[in-house]
Amino acid sequence: MTGEPRLGDVFGELLRDAYAVHTGIGPRPLVGGRLPRPVIEIIERDDGLVNGAPAAHYLDGPEHWQPYDHRAVDRTRGATLDVGVGGGRIALVLQERGVPVTGLDTSPGALRVSRHRGVRDLVLGTVDEHVADGRRYDTFLLLGNNLGLIEGRERAPAFLAALAALARPGAQVIAHGTDPYGTTDPVHTGYHEWNRQRGRLGGQLRLRLRYRELGTEWFDYLVCSAEELAELVRGTPWRLTDVDDRDAPYYLATLRLAGPGGR
Repeated sequence: MTGEPRLGDVFGELLRDAYAVHTGIGPRPLVGGRLPRPVIEIIERDDGLVNGAPAAHYLDGPEHWQPYDHRAVDRTRGATLDVGVGGGRIALVLQERGVPVTGLDTSPGALRVSRHRGVRDLVLGTVDEHVADGRRYDTFLLLGNNLGLIEGRERAPAFLAALAALARPGAQVIAHGTDPYGTTDPVHTGYHEWNRQRGRLGGQLRLRLRYRELGTEWFDYLVCSAEELAELVRGTPWRLTDVDDRDAPYYLATLRLAGPGGR
């Protein structure tokens, strides 16, 4: 016993259990041997901050979505790649609308849940790995705060280049982000300053996820302002063409592929 979590598919395991609690299908984590236990995702930050979030929202139907999710789905067109498909909540609605959608995730367990829920086209891997499959898309969705997959200054050019390699002419990225700088909580403002002292963006998180006895490796996840996003996009094949901040501090950013067919 080391006191450290065992590395594993944290997201897949918690989604499997959340789905079992939600539907009664499969073994459910229990409290006191009888009652289903809420499934909580533990998010650990590299400064020692620990937060917990219920996992049930990964399975929410559109009646429980935030307004920006509805607006993002309404802007989707053409062949669509749902990056970080998770439990398939977005992909299922797009399928119902007749949109050709592919769900991409690095979690085998998440893909099993999505498949069981009815998502038809699923791919295991990263955007970089998916380039080799030869598929091309008109829309890329980075919802559920998945703008964070850009990670930071170092990763952004390669991530955006991979999306461009998967893109048809005139393609768009619709990404959900959160401006981290409206808070006055010293736990967060102090972290922002510590990041800047290390040469990182203020909202660049270093995290690991935990569930039961499992943990992930430490990874970067970016929470940035729209102004910072514009800087990260500069010099890439994409252009930031719209920021919808009607639900501030949350926003939807639209990127469009530059060059022929782009704007």
